[in-house]
Amino acid sequence: MYPAMTTQVTRAQDRATLETMTTAPQTPFEEPTAPSTRSTPAGQWDEPDDTTGSYALEARGALRRVAGLSTELADVTEVEYRQLRLERVVLVGVWTEGTQADADRSLAELAALAETAGSQVLEAVSQRRDKPDAATYVGSGKASEIRDIVAATGADTVICDGELTPGQLNQLEKVLKVKVVDRTALILDIFAQHATSREGKAQVELAQMQYMLPRLRGWGESMSRQAGGRVAGGGGIGTRGPGETKIETDRRRIRSRVSKLRREIAGMATARATQRSSRDRNATPSVAIAGYTNAGKSSLLNALTGAGVLVENALFATLDPTVRRAQAPDGREYTLTDTVGFVRHLPHQLVDAFRSTLEEVAAADLLLHVVDGSDPDPLGQIEAVRVVLGEIDAASVPEVIVVNKVDAMTEDDILTLRRALPGAAWVSARTGTGIEALRELIATRLPHPDIDVEVLVPYDRGDLVARVHRDGEVLSERHEDGGTRLSARVDGGLAAALEGFAVPAA
Repeated sequence: MYPAMTTQVTRAQDRATLETMTTAPQTPFEEPTAPSTRSTPAGQWDEPDDTTGSYALEARGALRRVAGLSTELADVTEVEYRQLRLERVVLVGVWTEGTQADADRSLAELAALAETAGSQVLEAVSQRRDKPDAATYVGSGKASEIRDIVAATGADTVICDGELTPGQLNQLEKVLKVKVVDRTALILDIFAQHATSREGKAQVELAQMQYMLPRLRGWGESMSRQAGGRVAGGGGIGTRGPGETKIETDRRRIRSRVSKLRREIAGMATARATQRSSRDRNATPSVAIAGYTNAGKSSLLNALTGAGVLVENALFATLDPTVRRAQAPDGREYTLTDTVGFVRHLPHQLVDAFRSTLEEVAAADLLLHVVDGSDPDPLGQIEAVRVVLGEIDAASVPEVIVVNKVDAMTEDDILTLRRALPGAAWVSARTGTGIEALRELIATRLPHPDIDVEVLVPYDRGDLVARVHRDGEVLSERHEDGGTRLSARVDGGLAAALEGFAVPAA
């Protein structure tokens, strides 16, 4: 009888504790009032420049709640909708360098990535460490605290703001008892959702396979040998021996699939290179639009060309490059290419898989580097994009900084950024502000033909006159009895076509 009574009392205490936890008037991001290792000394996190390790030991080891990242719906009419959510996530960050503001911005971006993937952010915590823990990313003690937060919020997934090693991923899941995802896997998942073309899907699958290969794990039957030749009568001829585990089979299949995807993407890259060489033969200058994700690249392409490309206020909304023709104010034609957006710590698997697509940027004559001027850290965006440009050998391409969304910026922000970015173009793709000035700037920065010609083209060769207007730079044009007299600058191929119509300069 006594053990049963003890069990009943324990269950009653558990229910009382659970009721206290669920009825306490605390928001998910409220700083805990009870003394714990999560508490932070007043003003400790406001020091702007101290990142060299002079924090108090207690503050350095604290797990800090990050306010303002919850996407929990407050309207009671949305309760059923909340229950249908497949993933409710807690974000975890480890702050190793930079300022607290940098760490908060990184977690805010992680929250936006999680929402783009269809998750619901319940809570976010960050910790100050010299370096991530080799075993559990946050340390065993903090992992236990995060487990309590997961249990209290009812989360089913934890997303870490960094790339976890296979060992860290395994150990964290053992402690937290829920699925653990790192930043790289989250970005790969978003790319998989948004890829539409055959090439885009193949590139994303290749990146996922490369990420998955070292992280395969097996339990139970997956670790047993498939051929039990040592058992009497088992296996049959040709199957005796140690056999192959299921995880080894999976690795072999993934390697085979990776090889096949690489061959397919190489074939698509050849087709893309052929298209580029065709444009090169026609001497059509190329302009690539690159920049941070959600900076407004597709909106800018639409504003400059009327392309009608999908525009959505979401991260990585468009992955497939779009090439459209545009015309400079002086009549010359050029191509505009919208490319995939970049992000801080873009997974190297994606850079490798999308290399053939990103070559559009490296082969361009001019790069329009689009920056979201309304972002809290536009200069950080520029630095993150330039890191990726360096990885794809595009750092030497002439660059024009285009600050977009000026309609959402304050006057103080504009003045501050103008001092940091002299010579930048200031536009609003949504309202059309600054688009004409950007067209003029592109015309001046495009490569100019280097051969001067003076020709008299017969009227029955209007095709040549059209080519000069399209591919060359017309200095003067006059209609005479014998035809159209042109003074222009053209490239070598067009100069050869016009050679038979050359006349002395007037």
